[in-house]
Amino acid sequence: MSKIFLDVTPLKASPAFRRLWLGNSLSAIGTQMTIMTVSLQVYAETSSSFSVGLLGLFTVVPLVIAGLYGGAIADAHDRRKVALYSALVLWAVSLMLAIGAWAGISNVWWLYILMAVHSGASGINQPTRGAIIPNLVGLKLLPSANSLNMLTFSIAMMLGPVLGGLLVANYGYRWTYTIDAVTFAASVWSVYRLPSMPSQLESAVRGLKSVKEGFAYLGTQPDIRMTFIIDLVAMISAAPRVLLPALAAVALGGGETTVGLLMAAVAVGATVVGLFSGMLNGIRHQGRAVFIGVCFWGLSMAGLGLASYAALRHGGAQQESWLWLGLALLAMLIGGVADTVSSIFRTTILQSAAPDHMRGRLQGVFIVVVAGGPHIGGLLAGAGSAFIGESWTLIAGGLLCVLIAAWLMRWQPSFWAYDATKLVEISTKND
Repeated sequence: MSKIFLDVTPLKASPAFRRLWLGNSLSAIGTQMTIMTVSLQVYAETSSSFSVGLLGLFTVVPLVIAGLYGGAIADAHDRRKVALYSALVLWAVSLMLAIGAWAGISNVWWLYILMAVHSGASGINQPTRGAIIPNLVGLKLLPSANSLNMLTFSIAMMLGPVLGGLLVANYGYRWTYTIDAVTFAASVWSVYRLPSMPSQLESAVRGLKSVKEGFAYLGTQPDIRMTFIIDLVAMISAAPRVLLPALAAVALGGGETTVGLLMAAVAVGATVVGLFSGMLNGIRHQGRAVFIGVCFWGLSMAGLGLASYAALRHGGAQQESWLWLGLALLAMLIGGVADTVSSIFRTTILQSAAPDHMRGRLQGVFIVVVAGGPHIGGLLAGAGSAFIGESWTLIAGGLLCVLIAAWLMRWQPSFWAYDATKLVEISTKND
């Protein structure tokens, strides 16, 4: 059945990975719940959407800085200790949010500072955890392990904001933050139980020199580098998030409810991939899978643009049908599925093709790309909509995504030919 449905072999084969996955699953839902809760609290105290938007600045900047340096720390030290100490900081932030709510602290800067600390600690914790996984499950089980992690993330993205809103509405901020603090204890426990993972570097290079060394290595590895480049192409050229409010209000109808449905639909698509991810395990040419996923993502965004354009043209009673078509195009048909497939194999290539002593730094670059790409894409999409409108921005961006991705395959044919089975064979011989 694992050839079709979610392959849980990594959970059976590695008790350490099983504990880490369970701890991450609980804490991921709690973290998404808290992100929603902090946004609600900031708005409740300021009545300003701009103040809520500032949360993005206070979270992205520390994440980018800490992500680069955090990967270097993971490569130079025992990764168990790095993951544990950064997890303890994250837990402390959860506890401080709960304590502040119970104490009645209503200063919005208190929330900004805590979320900045949380983001910085995440910038260290996330690349370290990513670098740990290959050591726990081996290269052969990496696609299955990453599918399990993507399933956790997609479920957290669906349930976390909903639970946060419901808990705040019924029990207030104090109990909502407290629940997150309790669930995060499971994540700390799972990291504490990990085996020691000392640095594989003969002479640990630290500081900015270590970060530069990571970028220098990336410059010599075209296949790994391509996982970042093609992801940036997808996020920058075909970024729908900032356009959805206007599409919902003008073209598709439904306002905020429609925006929520569109974003939830992407997570639903990701969950479907996770549940049926056993079908991905036999794919050996993983670069091709990334390329196809990115192309289908671009086509889905172009399809959503066409749907919204058609809704504007027809209007009236046909708006509801175009809404459902937009949801289907965005998630169930292409969008969420394609993005998740691409993400699974990009992560797998990065983790398997990089040597152990470089994984932390490359995972740090990955965090920066994931954090920064959507913001650049959102800026360009917003600018494009001012000239040609939201629908045509999506259509043009989606098609441009496909064209650039195709050109990248011609420019770097080794990525198209990338064969994961060769790495597994080499790893098996070494073992």
